Amino acid sequence: MKDKPTKTLPIPVNRALRKLGADIRDARRRRRVAMAVLAERASMSRWTLTKIEKGDPTVQLGNYAMVLFVLGLIHRLSELADAARDERGLELEEERLPQRIRSRKPRAGK
Repeated sequence: MKDKPTKTLPIPVNRALRKLGADIRDARRRRRVAMAVLAERASMSRWTLTKIEKGDPTVQLGNYAMVLFVLGLIHRLSELADAARDERGLELEEERLPQRIRSRKPRAGK
């Protein structure tokens, strides 16, 4: 029998998923939306929604996205790996920038 994915995921990944689930649960409660209602609006079972609110890594990303959409939080999903906010990526890119830029000589005949 296969191990559960949670056993193979790094601890920070499991923590992040649990936090996402807790944040989704809190957002639902603040909006005073019952689990059954949110599950129906997101076209999923209540069991799947329960797993999402626990941060279960076996739930498809599309289901997480649908819940965020129904809660009016879908814009946050597009910000997750936003290249403009990728500090390490920007540092690496900056390191590869050339020190000098030389202007090209005009070609003969053009």
